[in-house]
Order: sequence, then C-alpha cells, then structure tokens
Amino acid sequence: MPSPRQIPKPIVVEPAAEPTALVGRIKAAMRSLDAVLVAHYYVDGALQDLADATGGCVADSLEMARFGRDHPAQTLVVAGVRFMGETAKILSPDKRVLMPTLEATCSLDLGCPAKEFDAFCNEHPDRTVVVYANTSAAVKARADWVTTSSTGLDIVRHLHARGEKILWAPDIHLGRYLQAQTGADMLLWSGSCIVHDEFKAIELELLRREHPRAKVLVHPESPTAVIAQADVVGSTTQLLQAAQRLEADEFIVATDAGIMHKMRQAQPHKTFLEAPTAGVGATCKSCAHCPWMAMNSLSQLAATLEAAQRGEATQEIRVDRDLAQRARRPIDRMLAFAAARKVAPSPFATQGSQGMGPA
Repeated sequence: MPSPRQIPKPIVVEPAAEPTALVGRIKAAMRSLDAVLVAHYYVDGALQDLADATGGCVADSLEMARFGRDHPAQTLVVAGVRFMGETAKILSPDKRVLMPTLEATCSLDLGCPAKEFDAFCNEHPDRTVVVYANTSAAVKARADWVTTSSTGLDIVRHLHARGEKILWAPDIHLGRYLQAQTGADMLLWSGSCIVHDEFKAIELELLRREHPRAKVLVHPESPTAVIAQADVVGSTTQLLQAAQRLEADEFIVATDAGIMHKMRQAQPHKTFLEAPTAGVGATCKSCAHCPWMAMNSLSQLAATLEAAQRGEATQEIRVDRDLAQRARRPIDRMLAFAAARKVAPSPFATQGSQGMGPA
C-alpha cells in the first residue's frame, strides 16, 4: 500500500491581490452562474467568511454533502479538496460542480488507489467494506458504507451489533480509534493524513504542562498516543461544539489549523493553541495545515468562476455516471443512517443569510 509520507506537499505561491476587489468579482460571477459556495472548516478564513456572506455553507464533510444535495442552486462551488467536489457531484449529478482548483487532493485519497483497494477487498469477501469519505469516487463505489468522522462511531457500532466483520479504509488511526471504542472486528488499510499523522505525543504532553488548565481537543485521524491525551475526540463539528460547551478558557487543538477561524469567531474570549507537530528547534513548531486545503484561495476561486462565465470549465468536477451511481449507494446509506439517528447539522455548520441567486 502506498505511504502518504511518500507524497510530496505541493508548494503554492499566492499572487498578491486586493481582497475587496476579488470578493466583488466573485459575488458577481456567482450571481450570473446561479452558484452557491460550500466551504470546509480547513480552508482559508476569507473563503469561509465569503461562504457565510453569500448564502452558502461552512461545515464538515457530512454537512457539506447534505447542503450541496439539498440546495436549489444549479452550480455548486466546493472550497476544499477533490473528494469533496466528487461527493457533491455524485449527490447532485445534474448540477455543475466547480472547485477553485482540481489539484487540491488528499493524502488519504492518494494513499488508497482504487485498483489496489479492489484487490484487497476481493481477498476478504466475508467483510463489510466501510470507507472514510476521504476517498475517490472509485473507492466509494467499491464500498458497502461510507462514513465521516461524525458518523463513524455510530455506523461501526451498528455493524458490530449485527455481527458483521469490517474492512476499513483508508485512515489507520481513525480505524484503530473506532476499533478500540466499539470492539468491532476490523481489518485496517494502512493510510494516514499527512497533517494529523504529524502531531507529536511527547510535545503535546510538554505543552499541556505549560498550560495545565487547557482542554485538549483531538481529531481521531491523529495517532493513538495523541488521542490518549484528549479531553474530547471528535469530528471538526464535534470539536467546535466542545469548544463552546466546555467551561475552560484555553484549548489545545489537534487538527488542521483552519478550524481556528471558526473557533475564534464563535468564542473570541477563549484562547486556542495549535497542538505541536515538531520539537524544540524546529522551524515550525506547529505546521498543522493541509497543503492542498491551502491551495484554495480567493484568487483561484475568482479565476474558476470567471472561466466558467466564458464557457471554460477548466476546474469542473466530472464523474462517470455509472461510477457515480455505484458510489452514491453507500453515501446515501450513510446519509439515511445519520438522518435516522438524528445526526443533525451543528450550529457551527454555518449558512449565510445574504443569498446569491436562489440561496
């Protein structure tokens, strides 16, 4: 299986631009294209604010999927990584789905090639195939279930209660966490997120000693020794909820630094510290930001939308219809399960009030 550590991080040089002018161009293009912006918590704060301001949505991958499916706009603009755009297209096959750049991928996706994964599944036909949302359409099409970090525990518990053995992919840390929490029989693919995999347990312990009152919030894609130090383990939405719910005024956060934007907006009187990814003497003590999420920018978004206005859909997501139909089944199964269990949108899954077009 390919190791995410072998995948080089892309280097992005953002050209200087005037944000106010860019935002004006983007809003005008969105109106003309009947478009709505759906942004992940990990992208740049300016994109999150723009989604809120234009009737779009800032959310985790579960709510992004639901919002794009249910919104009446005929063009969905997904600020995130490629599997999120593919999921939007799978759930809304008759809509146009654009992204600021199609080069924004994910180490979990890259580390789970469809052909190799299919062969792995064929070697274990007695197992129910459960894949994380951070995978390609082709991998989802091979699965029985798709999960997000919001739904993973409930789905694995459900399958375990039915006596089903599970084949899990691709994140091994999340898989181990689900296995430990549920006792399920799980065979794990060996993949990891290049951001969460870098959190250091020893350095986290030292930071906790410096901030003894701080609560530790950890995403379950992190290594087991980091999760073991957490006060709360959960999805991005669940971590945002915890930051609001807990009475502490200081938090150490082990997930992508992009989430700090919403945390600080919602709780400006609280202090949020990034969990360490490196030790003493490192150039970057905490480098927890996905290089592919960072490829999303206002200038890239403006270029995508204005190209679409000219009929040049260079950053449009396309998924083969037959493949999309097969990939949709396990996604719909997850969404129906979440609806039945009332895994509702969080108040942090923000939706703007100033609509663009039909928003």
